[in-house]
Amino acid sequence: MDLVQATTELFSSPARSFPVRLWDGTRLPPARDERLTGCVVLAHPRVLDGLLPPVSERRLAEAYLEGDLELEGDIAGLLEAAARWEGPQLRPSLAPAILSIVARRGLTREGASALAERLTGRLHSVARDRDAVRHHYDLSDAFYRLFLDRALVYSCAYFERGTESLEEAQQAKLELCCRKLALREGERLLDVGCGWGALLAWAAERHQVDGLGITLSEHQLEEARRRLARIPGREVKALALDYRRLVPDDRFHKAVSVGMMEHVGRENLDEYFSAVHRLLLPGGLFLNHAIADLTPGASTLPWASRGDGGFIQHDIFPDSDLVPLDLVIAAAGRAGFEVRDVESLREHYAETLAIWLARLEGRMGEAVSLVGGRVARAYRLYLASSIASFRLGRISVFQLLLAKPDAAGRARGVPRCRDDWCQRPLSAALPAAAAVAPAAGS
Repeated sequence: MDLVQATTELFSSPARSFPVRLWDGTRLPPARDERLTGCVVLAHPRVLDGLLPPVSERRLAEAYLEGDLELEGDIAGLLEAAARWEGPQLRPSLAPAILSIVARRGLTREGASALAERLTGRLHSVARDRDAVRHHYDLSDAFYRLFLDRALVYSCAYFERGTESLEEAQQAKLELCCRKLALREGERLLDVGCGWGALLAWAAERHQVDGLGITLSEHQLEEARRRLARIPGREVKALALDYRRLVPDDRFHKAVSVGMMEHVGRENLDEYFSAVHRLLLPGGLFLNHAIADLTPGASTLPWASRGDGGFIQHDIFPDSDLVPLDLVIAAAGRAGFEVRDVESLREHYAETLAIWLARLEGRMGEAVSLVGGRVARAYRLYLASSIASFRLGRISVFQLLLAKPDAAGRARGVPRCRDDWCQRPLSAALPAAAAVAPAAGS
């Protein structure tokens, strides 16, 4: 049996709903047609190394980054279809043919991912967390501008009607965060992991609060400071600071963290929530927005192992940890917080990512010139696999509203009912002021 025949057997499954094309042009139509506009292309026999058990998510990702595996067309749809497949059908009779050819000189891929960050020091120490954050966020602001909105909001948007542009949906998310926090003029807001400063700028401009944003990213800090300096009449600033280094006597009425807790690590959750709790004044509110794992330890592709850490953690977000919601809530409770509301935005994030992916794919030439072909391909794969994971319910994103009750048990601004947050359409807050000032150079 030759290699093409053996590979054909590997993909012979009545559950396979995606087309496959081999390196010699052989086409393997899907066993059942879901009308996917795309094709999985095995561009080199070397890719078979990643399909032999135990199948590794990271080895398959490496094959894609090296160009041995191509995902043409609807990459997110292909990954969804692959996730519903049971995986390669390695029968005993196929093993000799595949192993003998894969073992030949020149077919085995050498080396680990060049993109992977070589971090040192204790996991989630202050220094290592700083290096992990900078590995991702300090890649290139110009690159992020290719696919994010003009304000560089790098987190889930909120599609209130489903017809909004990305810019409108991101502004709606910023407004929703502010309404949940019941911001009042003159209050002080702490933004933990403020990114490029969009939320803090929105809160200062639209809700007349003062505040502090902290980030470990040098690129984000520079842009956030430029943006906040343009806001008249408000005392808002950004600092390069770890949440564990905040001065306890610097107190805030409200706090928010959007897309930062993923970098904390579950072993540090108690310290994280306790730090914010100490900084809040009695009666204060804390809105924690973070991705959570709904299927702990599972890969986007159920038949591919993530025992070696997984592609996204290895190549994109080093040391990241998507903590299941129950563990997050338990840690918040131990810190003294009262849970006042939990909202899942899973479908909203899938839609956000789909727009980011389409924007990136539309400007891949520019992306390659900015960060190189391997990194650009890595981000395409990361965005697409995240879309598939959100759509399939493997991960979700939650907004958790927490209160630090005062001595009388009250919280500052919690409404009688949730409808108060959206009794006026969020879109009503968007006109006037291209809302958040656009990022420099956009």
